[in-house]
Amino acid sequence: MSTSNTTSPKPKVVSAGQPAAVPLRVAPVDHELTVIIPAYNEENRLPWTLAELTLFLNDWGVDYRVLVADDGSTDRTPTLTDSFGPRCSTLRTAPHGGKGRAVRTAMLRATGRVLAFTDADLPFQLSALRQGYQWIHRDECQVVFGARDMEGSAHLATRHLARRAATFTFREIVKRLVSRKITDTQCGLKLFERQAALDIFARATIDGFAFDAEVVVLTHRLDLSYRRVPVSLVNEFASTLSLRRNALPMLWDVARLWFREHTGRGKPAPQFLFASSPSEEDRRAA
Repeated sequence: MSTSNTTSPKPKVVSAGQPAAVPLRVAPVDHELTVIIPAYNEENRLPWTLAELTLFLNDWGVDYRVLVADDGSTDRTPTLTDSFGPRCSTLRTAPHGGKGRAVRTAMLRATGRVLAFTDADLPFQLSALRQGYQWIHRDECQVVFGARDMEGSAHLATRHLARRAATFTFREIVKRLVSRKITDTQCGLKLFERQAALDIFARATIDGFAFDAEVVVLTHRLDLSYRRVPVSLVNEFASTLSLRRNALPMLWDVARLWFREHTGRGKPAPQFLFASSPSEEDRRAA
């Protein structure tokens, strides 16, 4: 594992829309871990999240970047990484188009050897992030899914009854339509070996909150190796997900996923053009 403390010039805030059509040109790997934080109007809680996350990553010693995937915010969210040093930057997707689109765009632009995303309220203990990274770094799997429903997970924050009921109902539906093995599709912590991330997100189409379920579907379809890591929920702040506004669109997207997979009408396989690629010897030496 690389523990270099060197930093590269801080990227500017840029604009990005939908992922490019194939063939997709991607930049080479230039650091070890990218942590993506999707954010929409998060000026109040994002500074705390960035402070906690960078403190954890600096103490760890991994060569990292933090990339805020701004989903067309209208507040100060796009400017908040400016005060957190050259390892933190913002990628803007405009106009507001959904968490799935923001994460997808960031995944296709990120240049870490391992790519992760977590929610803007940093809901889980970060030890799960490190465990997932180590599994991928040691080539034990290509994808890691955080799981709130397996042995070893813990709920250390109080959750509202309505959200607990909605989570249980959605999880049961997904279990029947998407996956009986990865049952907590909506857990806000996932990690990917970079090639796996490219293969998944270049095929992904869902812009809304159900994009997590599509990631699970594509992981199965592409026969990628995966593990689940138990997470401890430590924060349950207000969410941009509204049960009233988002529940039916999420269910509709899951139903479309089921139909697509059972009719074979998936998105065509993408092609990748790498600007350059590190050799296997370089990878092992990092």
